This record gives sequence, C-alpha cells and structure tokens, in this order.
Amino acid sequence: MSSYREIVTKAVLGKGKKIFNHTNFIEVEKAPSNVLGCWVINHNFKGIKEGGVITVTGSYDINIWYSYENDTKTDVVKETFNYKETVNIREKEGVDYTDASIIVRSLKDPACKEVSVDGNKINYKVEEELGIELVGDTKVKILVDDNMDDWEEIVDESEALNKIEEEVNENYLDSEK
Repeated sequence: MSSYREIVTKAVLGKGKKIFNHTNFIEVEKAPSNVLGCWVINHNFKGIKEGGVITVTGSYDINIWYSYENDTKTDVVKETFNYKETVNIREKEGVDYTDASIIVRSLKDPACKEVSVDGNKINYKVEEELGIELVGDTKVKILVDDNMDDWEEIVDESEALNKIEEEVNENYLDSEK
C-alpha cells in the first residue's frame, strides 16, 4: 500500500534575472585627450522585498584612466557609484511570500560598456546582470511505498570466508582418480 506525505522545506519560490544599465559622468580638472581604460571594482549589493517589488541597492567603484595635454600625461580618476533599482516580481497564486528571503547574485559583473569625453566630463555606461531568487517555506508531496522492505542484509565477511573454507575440497583432483 502506498500513501502520500507532505514535507515542509525551504525552496526557491520564484526567480528571475535582469540586466541593469547605469549611465553617469565624472568631471575632471584637465580636459581629457583620450580614455585609456575603465574598470569597475568593489561591487556590493543586497535586495529587500517591499510590497510586490524587490529593491536592490548597491555600489561599485569606477576607475577611469585617461590622458590629457595632448596625450603627454595620464591620471586615474576614482568614484563610488551608488544605485537603487526596483524589480517587479510575478507572484503565483496560493504561494505565501510574506516570510520569503531574497537572494541576489551577480550573474555578470558590472563592466564599463561605453566611455566618451565631453569637455572636462568623462561619460560612462556600466552594465551588470543580477539574478534574484525568493526563498521560502513550501510543502512538497511525495509518494511513500509502505510495503517496501528497504533493509539490506548485512553479511559478516568472516562468516562468509569460513563457509567457503568449509566447502572447499582440497583433495578434489585426487578424488577423480
């Protein structure tokens, strides 16, 4: 006879991913000739649930290496960029999201996609991809087979070896003559 059991466990109730683009600028003292490099480091973020949306707050440091005075000198400008993004979530009927925890993962680290010079300003665009999961309590029904004997026989190796020793006829070749 088989029956069903319910197990209460933590599980992913919903998940999704989204690409974020941040466009900003940095003003520098001397007008840049060229941008030589742009990189993003120290990315930190967290998500909280507010009503039917998830708010992701985060920050990263942007470092832009540029040349000035007709490419004869270089400098690096650094700035911390803070952001706040909201993500709508689709809630399924019959699922209780009130005590769900939020897990935010970086699927694609922030990277500088575009950089341009406009007078004493360096305009930049950073792109990142975040994965968001809602984790909470849920019930899972499983089929239980009550008739199954899941006990395995434990064989003592010394008993098995003794039995083999007893059954072996050492004079087998002599007995056929």
